[in-house]
Amino acid sequence: MEIVLNVQSITTGYEENKILTDISFAVNKGEFIGIIGKNGAGKSTLLKALRGFLPIKAGTIQLFGRKLQDYEQRELATGISYLQQQIELTFDYTAWDMVLAGRYPYKKWWQQPGDDDKRIVEACMKYTGVHDLRRIPIKAMSGGQRQRVLLAKILAQQTPLLFLDEPAAGLDLFYQEEIFRFCQEMCKRGKTVIMVVHELNLAARYCSRLMLINQGKILADGLPKAVLTDKLLSEAYGVDIRALVNPETGHTDIFTLPQPGTDEKNQLLNIIVGSGEATERTGEL
Repeated sequence: MEIVLNVQSITTGYEENKILTDISFAVNKGEFIGIIGKNGAGKSTLLKALRGFLPIKAGTIQLFGRKLQDYEQRELATGISYLQQQIELTFDYTAWDMVLAGRYPYKKWWQQPGDDDKRIVEACMKYTGVHDLRRIPIKAMSGGQRQRVLLAKILAQQTPLLFLDEPAAGLDLFYQEEIFRFCQEMCKRGKTVIMVVHELNLAARYCSRLMLINQGKILADGLPKAVLTDKLLSEAYGVDIRALVNPETGHTDIFTLPQPGTDEKNQLLNIIVGSGEATERTGEL
């Protein structure tokens, strides 16, 4: 196995606020790793640190055997493409221009895109289903359309490593599964994908490995069937969770068990729906 990313005892966060502590793992070429955990667990923080967007307070990160900080930004952009969770678009680029920007690491400032660049951009846009939108301004698109354009952009970078932070957010069911299927196919061809995931059922089906983050630590790391257990998921998410294999499909179905109602919740619900005393008062008007 070829190790493409080696993380040794890193601690990272924002200013003085430590989010992740003493994190260690190695990533092999061709793996499709899903980072899972509840909101605020540190999933996006980990991805930003791995890309070099957050300072490391302790430990080391090695990319292809070299320390991450030894790379220049343009060189790093030919090794890792990164789709962040939210992107603020200040210019009204067309979809074509946005995807073409993915080719910038390979160009000098004075160079114009060549025929090979255009061929790559066209292929990426067709594969992600946005080629018909190529002349449409990004700001005129729906959130799902914009997300697919941005995915095409990082594919156009043609990097061996892809970091995706919730790439399926805002997409309909078809495109959610398409992204997971596409990542799986890329990994079979030698790419390596690390993805922050909320869709646990899709992660169970397509990821080759899952990393469960809880309270700034890696709670579990391994094959999906070893990580997606009732005990581990319930501990990480703080609710009663079940992971069952569907006998008809062979896929893992993950769901929460309903929590027992409390007097306080019932009272709040009465206010929200307007039942009880509130309904009686309305009827008097």
